[in-house]
Amino acid sequence: MQREDRYWQWGSHIILLLISISCLIPFVLLVISSITDEQSIIRDGYSFFPKDISFTAYEYIWEQSSLIFNAYGITILVTVFGTAASLIITSMLAYPLSRRDLPGGMFVAFLLFFTLLFNGGLTPTYIIYTQLFDIKNTLAALLVPGLLMNGFSVLLMRGFFMTTVPPSVIESASIDGANEFTIYRKIVLPLSLPILAVVGLLQGLMYWNDWFNGLIYITNPKLYSLQNVMNQLMSNIQFLSSNSNVSSLAGEAMNQIPTEAFRMVIAVISIAPIMIAYPFFQKYFVKGLAIGAVKG
Repeated sequence: MQREDRYWQWGSHIILLLISISCLIPFVLLVISSITDEQSIIRDGYSFFPKDISFTAYEYIWEQSSLIFNAYGITILVTVFGTAASLIITSMLAYPLSRRDLPGGMFVAFLLFFTLLFNGGLTPTYIIYTQLFDIKNTLAALLVPGLLMNGFSVLLMRGFFMTTVPPSVIESASIDGANEFTIYRKIVLPLSLPILAVVGLLQGLMYWNDWFNGLIYITNPKLYSLQNVMNQLMSNIQFLSSNSNVSSLAGEAMNQIPTEAFRMVIAVISIAPIMIAYPFFQKYFVKGLAIGAVKG
């Protein structure tokens, strides 16, 4: 390797390292702010080197541990089953659309693309899900909407199938007597691990961060997801904050509630599992997204 090439390589590594560190800085500040004393945040603002450390916000979360653990279980259950079901439905729809000999395939692809631009609105959607599907106050309310509104993932996976799975392999399998489902299960899916990881991660993030479906379809606190529980706790704190002038006793109680630090704790609890899981999918995520977007 020539000296100039070695310099460029080291330079690019240093630049990428600095960019990676700059991406981690907000998360470090987030964690530090979550253990910073409330009065210190109000007085000095957010800092990497807080003067006063306090775990009051985490203690307040721990007092609600039974509610949060139940919400964690609901969120994990919905994320796992929702992601698995989404991958099955998405891949089984994307594979036929990737076949150029599918009658009406272009029309179906246009309908999928059309759903990315237009939708029926919240009121018809709510009526259909609550009166036709009757999913209100059920776990299906957290699962079904994400399964039926996935046009982008279908087109992304379709593009991957069209550019990565060789038609000659499919033809050879057909000549050997394999039916379409056998080709899909034993040939297409094993060759498509990168795009499956991409779509799985996107769907998993969607289910994990979803709060809107729980807000409009769930009224039973036992079925609240993690995001809905955190939103409820934050709303309770904001209510106390806005009404702390009712009495001196309420004012003293409000001073003990770490409003600003609690916001950071909510973010830490919500994002920590995703940050732990993401490195395991990163290799497939980059490859699958780059290939799948070529003709998506």
